[in-house]
Amino acid sequence: MAYNVAMETVYLETTVVGMIASRDHPDPIILARQLSTRQWWADARSRFDLKISDLVIAECSAGDPTAATERLAVVAGIEMVTPREDAESLAEALVLGKAVPESEPRDAAHIALAAVHGLTYLVTWNFKHILNPHLQRRIGDICRDSGFVPSTICTPEQLLESYDDT
Repeated sequence: MAYNVAMETVYLETTVVGMIASRDHPDPIILARQLSTRQWWADARSRFDLKISDLVIAECSAGDPTAATERLAVVAGIEMVTPREDAESLAEALVLGKAVPESEPRDAAHIALAAVHGLTYLVTWNFKHILNPHLQRRIGDICRDSGFVPSTICTPEQLLESYDDT
């Protein structure tokens, strides 16, 4: 008997888009991240139901016009999640609860949008404010206390490595 299994959902945070679209970096660690992200991206659209937000579009649009055009081409055609008041409230709670620094409201917004839309994963390369192991429990607790299941926050490389397990 065949089962119709829905694809897992992925919120594509802006740092991932940057890794896909940017020039090869001279730092070997960053270059390795770029290469693993591009490898994941090669079939991400067929493996996952990808989502972005207006915030991702705004961040991709910033800076050098040529680079912005390249970043926007990466996310072209990806479904956008809708802004919601409960996402704004959750982002505020993440900042007030010190899960995300007050100086980084956009990072709180990415986390909140993924959670309120019930997305399975939030993929990012932002280790400072989003995928920070010291803050993961606090992020999860605040999401749950606000009535939402937190998305699993991970890198594209972690999802790529899990392909063998599925």
